Amino acid sequence: MTTGTGRRTVVAAVDPARTGRLATAWAADEAHRRGLPLRLVVAMEPARDTWHAVDAARYRARAEARAEALRRAADGARARHPGLNVSSALLRGAPAAVLAGLAQEAALMVLGSRHLSRTEEFPDAGSLVVPVTAQARCPVAVVGDAEHRTQEYPYLVVGIDGSPSAQSALALACEEADLRGCLLRAVAVRQPPLFPTRPEGAWLDGERLLLAEETARWAEKYPDITITHEVLAGSPVERLAESAEHAVAVVVGRRGRGGYTGMRLGSVVHGLLHRAHCPVITVPAEPAG
Repeated sequence: MTTGTGRRTVVAAVDPARTGRLATAWAADEAHRRGLPLRLVVAMEPARDTWHAVDAARYRARAEARAEALRRAADGARARHPGLNVSSALLRGAPAAVLAGLAQEAALMVLGSRHLSRTEEFPDAGSLVVPVTAQARCPVAVVGDAEHRTQEYPYLVVGIDGSPSAQSALALACEEADLRGCLLRAVAVRQPPLFPTRPEGAWLDGERLLLAEETARWAEKYPDITITHEVLAGSPVERLAESAEHAVAVVVGRRGRGGYTGMRLGSVVHGLLHRAHCPVITVPAEPAG
């Protein structure tokens, strides 16, 4: 993850409505691996009416509960990695806007996920994943499930589609695999031609050659990691999710021209946030740095 002078912090949103320990622990591990400070935040809507004593008391109680959630999260991160630089802040403002603003200057933003359905996520005020991920200029990790490390050889999955954002995703995935000492599976998914002029094996072979060329320079830059590449036919969401079924994480690009688009966030990115059962890391075409 290439970071600039002012972008050397892992920022994690603490969800006061639940323990949120999984996302906080993941963020602490990532900050520790990279030798970066960890900043834990809770964003809270400003008080709408402070003239009524009852409303003011309720607002103070909510603020105190959020401050306590932050303290617990910070204590947990420090206990997990003694010596880790951990700070916390209770910020006032619309949560999605506040976190999206912080994501403009962070090295990495980490969010928890409640695995809401698409119909639930939009009216739910606690669902920050879609708006923050769509607006962030830094990589965003959405942690709704634990990393899978039961495999004999832990592995990461990166989705490749030839777009600039996929190149950024591949760069980050190589860094992650190198830091974790795990395998990296580069996966390209292609929809079969509607009217194929060649047997399926023939056009897949051509795609495999292109993917091999795309990953070759990264294999030279990271000689200590094993990079495999495969081209699959079918739905990108389903095939990438299946490939990452036992992965420590899946990494994909977002909002890249010619990439996985279809919605502002990107149809494949959006689909993976609901379908994948491991942390999902999304990377913009030009990461902050």
